[in-house]
Amino acid sequence: MKIDILVAEIGSTTTVVNGFSNLDTNPKFMGQGQSATTVLEGDVNIGLKSAIEDFAKNISLESIDYKELLATSSAAGGLRMTVHGLVYDMTVKAAKEAALGAGANIKLITAGKLRKSDLRKIVEITPNIILIAGGVDYGERDTALYNAEHIAALNLKIPVIYAGNIENQEEIKDIFKDSELYLVDNVYPKIDELNVEPTRRVIQDVFEKHIIYAPGMENVREMVTGPIMPTPGAVMNASELLYGDLGDLLTIDVGGATTDVHSVTEDSDEISRILLSPEPKAKRTVEGDLGVYVNMKNIVEMAGKEKLAEELEISIEEVKSLINNHKPIPETELEKKFVEKLTLYATITASKRHGGRLKSIFGPSGKKTFAEGKDLSQVKYIIGTGGALTRLLNRESILKKIPQSNKGNNLLPNDDVEILIDHHYIMASLGVMAKRYPEEALQLLKKSLKLS
Repeated sequence: MKIDILVAEIGSTTTVVNGFSNLDTNPKFMGQGQSATTVLEGDVNIGLKSAIEDFAKNISLESIDYKELLATSSAAGGLRMTVHGLVYDMTVKAAKEAALGAGANIKLITAGKLRKSDLRKIVEITPNIILIAGGVDYGERDTALYNAEHIAALNLKIPVIYAGNIENQEEIKDIFKDSELYLVDNVYPKIDELNVEPTRRVIQDVFEKHIIYAPGMENVREMVTGPIMPTPGAVMNASELLYGDLGDLLTIDVGGATTDVHSVTEDSDEISRILLSPEPKAKRTVEGDLGVYVNMKNIVEMAGKEKLAEELEISIEEVKSLINNHKPIPETELEKKFVEKLTLYATITASKRHGGRLKSIFGPSGKKTFAEGKDLSQVKYIIGTGGALTRLLNRESILKKIPQSNKGNNLLPNDDVEILIDHHYIMASLGVMAKRYPEEALQLLKKSLKLS
């Protein structure tokens, strides 16, 4: 049987393959296969081939014949970056937004001139990409040049993206004349103006070019014939694709180690007038302490064992037993209810961290209200993807509690928001497919969300 496209999601522990056919007539999701990721064996293709064999078995075929194989990857540490700017709330924030939106795992953020300890950390991290920003266009120049010279002196042979004051570009070329350098439009060209999209695109292009050099990934191009994207960046791409059809939305992915939140929405007129600093239309945050397996104990500590026992209507001893015997995939009804509670706390906490809030300041003329952070009040759809929010029985009610959790000062979606679930768990796959087949990817995504 001919499969038009296979998309592999190469994770740190598991490789999943999704198959799609009939792209030229009526795009159809064929099914899924999975296998352990084989980075440690030195060749990710071993796990990739096993996942394809599992896919064939799941759709009752002896072998699979496919036209194209695309991929997303978070294996080998994903896209590791360090980000260096001038002022934390301005150029550093803009550079950070560009990196996160591209799907990066940011390991170090610095503001101002790099110190010796910062340079040591860069060497220890060995990032995939280094991003340098700093200064509005035709503004401050020295900090970005200072940082560039010290990074170049490390001689790390790591790709560098410069997205700072455009007046520095000629000097930056000279500093990195022996390095792989990418010059991009300034991420913060004027005060209160973000320009993150050009940098996001270049980050993903550089990632695709260099992922083959990651441990165990050297042979990935032998099998993958199309684009390779960071998995979180692919989810963002799918969210932006869907935004073009549905409008303002929020996508939440609760995983075993982290919770990712993606929003694509404009500020309301009311909030934009009192917003302290600009936010990108497409924003991603990743909460590294909120995971329902690896970081389960963080959520338990946040919620409290007594509170969990009360909500689950069990004893403290039973809660302790659930914690000590926690599995990646819950089996019993009680285990599933426990994971639902973890997912609820992760979802609400991550949404509040992602969204902004109203703040009141008292001055000589009385109380003034300001807004800080991302305004989610215009969001019309909340989308659940990832293992927990596509498989748990009460996933929709979990997401519905996001607006209900608002105490009045959070800039969260309103109660009339519509809940959608990525039932086939294919959002990341469709995000990378959209680079070549946007219309077909949108059709498949709407089917998975049960919108068509």
